[in-house]
Amino acid sequence: MNYAVKISYLGQNYSGWQIQPDATSIQEIIENILFKIAGNKIKIIGAGRTDKGVNSVGQIASFEMEKIFKPEKLQLALNFYLPEDIRITKVYLTQNNFNARHDAFLREYKYFIFHGSFCPPALNNFVWWNKKFWDHDLARQASKILIGKHDFKAFCKTSECPENSIRTIQSIRIKKIYNITVISIKAQSFLTNMVRIIMGNLNAVATGKNNILWLNNLLNNSARSESSITAPACGLWFWRAYYKDNIFN
Repeated sequence: MNYAVKISYLGQNYSGWQIQPDATSIQEIIENILFKIAGNKIKIIGAGRTDKGVNSVGQIASFEMEKIFKPEKLQLALNFYLPEDIRITKVYLTQNNFNARHDAFLREYKYFIFHGSFCPPALNNFVWWNKKFWDHDLARQASKILIGKHDFKAFCKTSECPENSIRTIQSIRIKKIYNITVISIKAQSFLTNMVRIIMGNLNAVATGKNNILWLNNLLNNSARSESSITAPACGLWFWRAYYKDNIFN
Protein backbone atom coordinates (compact mmCIF):
# COMPACT_ATOMS: atom_id res chain seq x y z
CA MET A 1 0.00 0.00 0.00
CA ASN A 2 1.08 3.55 -0.66
CA TYR A 3 0.74 6.02 2.21
CA ALA A 4 1.29 9.71 2.79
CA VAL A 5 1.65 11.37 6.17
CA LYS A 6 1.40 14.98 7.28
CA ILE A 7 4.11 15.79 9.81
CA SER A 8 4.51 18.54 12.40
CA TYR A 9 7.89 18.96 14.06
CA LEU A 10 10.23 21.28 15.92
CA GLY A 11 13.62 21.33 14.27
CA GLN A 12 16.04 22.55 16.93
CA ASN A 13 17.08 19.04 18.02
CA TYR A 14 17.68 17.75 14.48
CA SER A 15 20.07 18.30 11.59
CA GLY A 16 17.16 18.94 9.23
CA TRP A 17 14.69 16.82 7.30
CA GLN A 18 17.02 14.79 5.09
CA ILE A 19 19.18 11.86 6.21
CA GLN A 20 22.87 12.74 6.42
CA PRO A 21 25.96 11.07 7.89
CA ASP A 22 26.84 11.56 11.57
CA ALA A 23 23.71 13.58 12.31
CA THR A 24 20.13 12.90 13.41
CA SER A 25 17.40 13.91 10.95
CA ILE A 26 13.61 13.90 10.97
CA GLN A 27 13.57 11.48 8.03
CA GLU A 28 15.87 9.04 9.83
CA ILE A 29 13.76 9.07 13.00
CA ILE A 30 10.55 8.29 11.09
CA GLU A 31 12.18 5.61 8.92
CA ASN A 32 13.56 3.86 12.03
CA ILE A 33 10.10 3.79 13.59
CA LEU A 34 8.52 2.48 10.38
CA PHE A 35 11.09 -0.34 10.53
CA LYS A 36 9.87 -1.19 14.03
CA ILE A 37 6.26 -1.24 12.87
CA ALA A 38 6.67 -2.98 9.50
CA GLY A 39 9.69 -5.21 10.15
CA ASN A 40 11.55 -4.05 7.02
CA LYS A 41 13.38 -0.96 5.83
CA ILE A 42 11.09 1.68 4.35
CA LYS A 43 12.28 4.81 2.57
CA ILE A 44 10.16 7.92 2.88
CA ILE A 45 10.15 10.89 0.49
CA GLY A 46 9.43 14.37 1.84
CA ALA A 47 7.81 17.25 0.00
CA GLY A 48 10.55 19.65 1.05
CA ARG A 49 13.97 19.66 2.66
CA THR A 50 14.24 21.76 5.80
CA ASP A 51 17.53 22.87 7.36
CA LYS A 52 18.73 22.30 10.92
CA GLY A 53 16.46 24.19 13.31
CA VAL A 54 13.63 24.76 10.82
CA ASN A 55 10.14 23.76 12.02
CA SER A 56 7.10 22.36 10.22
CA VAL A 57 3.35 22.14 10.53
CA GLY A 58 2.65 20.73 7.07
CA GLN A 59 5.48 18.54 5.80
CA ILE A 60 4.14 15.73 3.60
CA ALA A 61 6.01 12.43 3.14
CA SER A 62 5.11 9.38 1.06
CA PHE A 63 6.17 5.72 1.34
CA GLU A 64 5.15 2.16 0.51
CA MET A 65 4.44 -0.62 3.02
CA GLU A 66 3.76 -4.30 2.44
CA LYS A 67 1.65 -4.47 5.58
CA ILE A 68 -1.80 -2.93 5.37
CA PHE A 69 -2.83 -0.53 8.13
CA LYS A 70 -5.91 1.59 8.57
CA PRO A 71 -4.69 5.20 8.50
CA GLU A 72 -5.87 5.87 12.07
CA LYS A 73 -4.04 2.81 13.38
CA LEU A 74 -0.82 3.69 11.60
CA GLN A 75 -0.99 7.24 12.95
CA LEU A 76 -1.38 5.92 16.52
CA ALA A 77 1.50 3.49 16.09
CA LEU A 78 3.85 6.10 14.69
CA ASN A 79 3.06 8.68 17.37
CA PHE A 80 3.48 6.05 20.10
CA TYR A 81 7.17 5.68 19.19
CA LEU A 82 7.96 9.20 17.96
CA PRO A 83 9.61 11.77 20.26
CA GLU A 84 7.34 14.54 21.48
CA ASP A 85 8.79 17.11 19.08
CA ILE A 86 7.71 15.09 16.03
CA ARG A 87 4.05 14.23 15.41
CA ILE A 88 2.09 12.64 12.58
CA THR A 89 -1.04 14.76 12.29
CA LYS A 90 -2.70 12.77 9.50
CA VAL A 91 -2.22 9.53 7.51
CA TYR A 92 -3.62 9.07 4.01
CA LEU A 93 -3.94 6.17 1.60
CA THR A 94 -2.74 7.34 -1.82
CA GLN A 95 -2.41 6.12 -5.38
CA ASN A 96 0.55 3.83 -5.98
CA ASN A 97 2.38 6.36 -8.12
CA PHE A 98 2.08 9.26 -5.65
CA ASN A 99 5.37 10.97 -4.79
CA ALA A 100 5.33 13.67 -2.12
CA ARG A 101 8.26 15.54 -3.66
CA HIS A 102 7.64 15.32 -7.40
CA ASP A 103 3.85 15.72 -7.27
CA ALA A 104 3.93 18.95 -5.24
CA PHE A 105 3.39 21.90 -7.56
CA LEU A 106 3.83 24.56 -4.86
CA ARG A 107 5.45 24.86 -1.44
CA GLU A 108 4.66 27.45 1.19
CA TYR A 109 6.93 28.62 4.00
CA LYS A 110 6.13 31.10 6.73
CA TYR A 111 8.64 33.15 8.66
CA PHE A 112 7.90 34.70 12.06
CA ILE A 113 9.75 37.70 13.53
CA PHE A 114 9.20 39.14 17.00
CA HIS A 115 10.28 42.78 17.25
CA GLY A 116 11.23 44.45 20.51
CA SER A 117 13.70 44.79 23.36
CA PHE A 118 12.84 41.30 24.65
CA CYS A 119 11.23 38.11 23.36
CA PRO A 120 8.60 36.30 25.45
CA PRO A 121 10.16 33.00 26.63
CA ALA A 122 7.21 31.04 25.22
CA LEU A 123 8.30 32.10 21.71
CA ASN A 124 11.93 31.01 22.04
CA ASN A 125 13.00 28.73 19.15
CA PHE A 126 9.79 29.56 17.25
CA VAL A 127 10.51 33.12 16.01
CA TRP A 128 13.44 35.34 15.10
CA TRP A 129 13.84 37.79 17.94
CA ASN A 130 14.72 41.03 16.16
CA LYS A 131 15.33 44.09 18.34
CA LYS A 132 14.67 46.44 15.42
CA PHE A 133 11.19 47.31 14.14
CA TRP A 134 10.36 47.14 10.44
CA ASP A 135 8.97 49.73 8.08
CA HIS A 136 6.33 47.34 6.70
CA ASP A 137 5.48 49.53 3.73
CA LEU A 138 9.13 49.36 2.65
CA ALA A 139 9.19 45.60 3.27
CA ARG A 140 6.13 45.11 1.04
CA GLN A 141 7.62 47.24 -1.73
CA ALA A 142 10.83 45.24 -1.54
CA SER A 143 9.03 41.90 -1.59
CA LYS A 144 7.27 42.78 -4.86
CA ILE A 145 10.66 42.97 -6.60
CA LEU A 146 11.33 39.33 -5.70
CA ILE A 147 8.05 37.94 -7.07
CA GLY A 148 8.33 36.22 -10.43
CA LYS A 149 11.16 34.44 -12.25
CA HIS A 150 14.66 35.58 -11.29
CA ASP A 151 18.22 34.37 -10.80
CA PHE A 152 18.47 33.92 -7.02
CA LYS A 153 22.19 33.11 -6.94
CA ALA A 154 22.72 35.83 -4.31
CA PHE A 155 20.03 34.19 -2.20
CA CYS A 156 21.60 30.72 -1.99
CA LYS A 157 24.21 29.14 0.28
CA THR A 158 27.39 29.41 -1.79
CA SER A 159 28.64 25.86 -1.24
CA GLU A 160 25.31 24.37 -2.31
CA CYS A 161 24.29 26.68 -5.13
CA PRO A 162 23.45 24.79 -8.35
CA GLU A 163 24.49 25.88 -11.82
CA ASN A 164 20.88 26.82 -12.52
CA SER A 165 19.87 29.20 -9.72
CA ILE A 166 16.75 30.53 -11.46
CA ARG A 167 13.56 30.12 -9.44
CA THR A 168 10.03 31.56 -9.61
CA ILE A 169 8.35 33.02 -6.55
CA GLN A 170 4.59 33.04 -6.90
CA SER A 171 3.75 35.27 -3.95
CA ILE A 172 5.10 36.96 -0.83
CA ARG A 173 2.67 38.28 1.76
CA ILE A 174 3.65 40.30 4.82
CA LYS A 175 1.41 40.81 7.84
CA LYS A 176 1.99 42.74 11.07
CA ILE A 177 0.28 41.35 14.17
CA TYR A 178 1.19 43.51 17.17
CA ASN A 179 4.98 43.04 17.55
CA ILE A 180 5.10 40.05 15.20
CA THR A 181 5.80 40.11 11.47
CA VAL A 182 4.57 37.09 9.51
CA ILE A 183 5.90 36.54 5.99
CA SER A 184 4.34 33.89 3.75
CA ILE A 185 6.25 32.87 0.62
CA LYS A 186 5.18 30.42 -2.10
CA ALA A 187 7.17 28.84 -4.93
CA GLN A 188 7.44 25.50 -6.65
CA SER A 189 10.97 25.05 -5.34
CA PHE A 190 13.63 26.93 -3.38
CA LEU A 191 17.42 27.02 -3.26
CA THR A 192 19.37 26.10 -0.11
CA ASN A 193 18.82 28.81 2.56
CA MET A 194 16.88 30.85 -0.02
CA VAL A 195 13.96 31.79 2.23
CA ARG A 196 16.21 32.70 5.16
CA ILE A 197 18.46 34.86 2.96
CA ILE A 198 15.36 36.56 1.53
CA MET A 199 14.31 37.35 5.10
CA GLY A 200 17.75 38.76 5.87
CA ASN A 201 17.62 40.97 2.76
CA LEU A 202 14.07 42.17 3.47
CA ASN A 203 15.22 42.99 7.00
CA ALA A 204 18.09 45.07 5.60
CA VAL A 205 15.63 47.16 3.57
CA ALA A 206 12.87 47.33 6.20
CA THR A 207 15.30 48.60 8.87
CA GLY A 208 16.95 51.17 6.57
CA LYS A 209 20.33 49.46 6.31
CA ASN A 210 20.03 49.06 2.51
CA ASN A 211 17.62 50.40 -0.12
CA ILE A 212 15.29 48.80 -2.65
CA LEU A 213 17.67 49.51 -5.54
CA TRP A 214 20.32 47.40 -3.75
CA LEU A 215 17.82 44.55 -3.42
CA ASN A 216 16.88 44.80 -7.09
CA ASN A 217 20.55 44.66 -8.10
CA LEU A 218 20.98 41.36 -6.21
CA LEU A 219 18.81 39.72 -8.87
CA ASN A 220 21.34 40.60 -11.60
CA ASN A 221 23.60 37.55 -11.19
CA SER A 222 25.10 38.91 -7.96
CA ALA A 223 27.15 36.76 -5.57
CA ARG A 224 25.94 35.59 -2.17
CA SER A 225 28.55 37.86 -0.55
CA GLU A 226 26.60 40.91 -1.77
CA SER A 227 23.46 39.84 0.13
CA SER A 228 22.73 40.51 3.76
CA ILE A 229 22.62 37.99 6.62
CA THR A 230 20.95 34.60 6.64
CA ALA A 231 18.03 34.92 9.06
CA PRO A 232 17.92 32.36 11.92
CA ALA A 233 16.40 28.95 11.24
CA CYS A 234 14.12 29.09 14.28
CA GLY A 235 11.76 31.60 12.66
CA LEU A 236 11.15 29.47 9.55
CA TRP A 237 8.27 26.99 9.22
CA PHE A 238 7.46 24.61 6.38
CA TRP A 239 3.77 25.44 6.19
CA ARG A 240 2.19 23.51 3.35
CA ALA A 241 2.78 21.54 0.16
CA TYR A 242 0.17 21.94 -2.59
CA TYR A 243 -1.07 19.03 -4.72
CA LYS A 244 -3.62 18.48 -7.44
CA ASP A 245 -7.22 18.43 -6.18
CA ASN A 246 -6.05 19.73 -2.76
CA ILE A 247 -5.83 16.15 -1.52
CA PHE A 248 -4.19 17.09 1.79
CA ASN A 249 -6.43 19.93 2.91
